[in-house]
Amino acid sequence: MTALLAVLAGALGLVTGHLVNRAAGRFPWAERRNSEPAVRRPVVEVATAVLFALVALRFGASPELPAFLFLAGAGVLLAVIDLRHRLLPNRVVVPSIGIGAGLLIVAAAVEASWPALLRGGLGAVVLFAVFLVLALISPSGLGMGDVKLAALLGLYLGWLGWGVLVIGAAAGFVAQAVVALALLAGRRIGLRGELPFGPAMLAGAALAIGWSDALLG
Repeated sequence: MTALLAVLAGALGLVTGHLVNRAAGRFPWAERRNSEPAVRRPVVEVATAVLFALVALRFGASPELPAFLFLAGAGVLLAVIDLRHRLLPNRVVVPSIGIGAGLLIVAAAVEASWPALLRGGLGAVVLFAVFLVLALISPSGLGMGDVKLAALLGLYLGWLGWGVLVIGAAAGFVAQAVVALALLAGRRIGLRGELPFGPAMLAGAALAIGWSDALLG
């Protein structure tokens, strides 16, 4: 059953990846642009399919699965846009917080997991506040898009546990440092080069979510 669910989720991921690639290719959406994909096919499509399948394997046929599949789709879209434009659009991040909260409310109602929902809400507030302080201290390193993304990720990481929240947030900084060092070593960027932080935040959160069972013991 779990394998079948993963296959179905992978198929959904292929379709989602196709839509995400086209949407990212048309960004910014206020302008009339062609429908060329943001990334050469089938990179985004296959990556999204694999990610969806992994999410299905991680959560199984649980009430929280739709919420985390939604996060995966939104995360891929945000990562592609941030890599191309160094921007995390409010039109994606802010509604994603509301939709994610709604899906987790449904999951909490089905499972009677109200403590997890409360923890998720608090996690969103805490991570938003922490990243807001960091952005005020170093505005060149973090933007308000990163701060709002922190609230979205805090909602999901907090749902899984405080330990997952801390590790997921910290893993984003580690991922960014590893990528920066690799690019410096390959002379792809200079010491003053700037990298978008959104993809690293999403990667760190994905790793924490994927390993959350082990993290929670």
